Amino acid sequence: MSARHSDAHAALWPSVGLTVRDGDRTPLDLDELFGRDAPKVLEIGFGMGDTLAATAAADPARDYLGIEVHTPGIGNLLAEIQDQELSNVRVALGDAMQLVHRLPPGRLAGVHIFFPDPWPKARHHKRRLVQPANIALLRERLPPGGVLHCATDWPHYAEAMAETLDADPGLEFLDNDRSGRPETKFERRGAGAGRPITDLRYRRKTP
Repeated sequence: MSARHSDAHAALWPSVGLTVRDGDRTPLDLDELFGRDAPKVLEIGFGMGDTLAATAAADPARDYLGIEVHTPGIGNLLAEIQDQELSNVRVALGDAMQLVHRLPPGRLAGVHIFFPDPWPKARHHKRRLVQPANIALLRERLPPGGVLHCATDWPHYAEAMAETLDADPGLEFLDNDRSGRPETKFERRGAGAGRPITDLRYRRKTP
């Protein structure tokens, strides 16, 4: 981490940070974590955190929990929280699905998966985040009408994402709208390389 990131980590981690440990299934009280009752959004793999910070700043009525394993990105997001004085962001370090297991069903108003690692080689596809079992678990954490928003700049992954999301019995396609999502570094890089950007928004069906 840079000195700016390290200073922000030292100052903020005790109050806004959460370390997710393997095998810990202790239920997580999100209202207690944020100190208020408000709709909660989970962003999985926030990269450097600039997009998450911008989204949270523009949407103060909702709380945003971001999880990442890249420590420089965590440091940068903490610095953005400090610089922008954001009170509606919490930062988790660790495995995203371990965290999801700790959340009660129906607890998340939304889930964001923006530009996850595409693992382009066929032998690595099993490592992709958007897999049927993971999507089923995330869907259970959404209430009816809750939205799962995925984005990628890899066409083959976009096709696989759509197939997986379409096949989930509890989700229905909403739209390809990206208007509420700030542009990310990965998006600019993909567009610069000539790759199309695909947004997929699905919502949990009403029983």
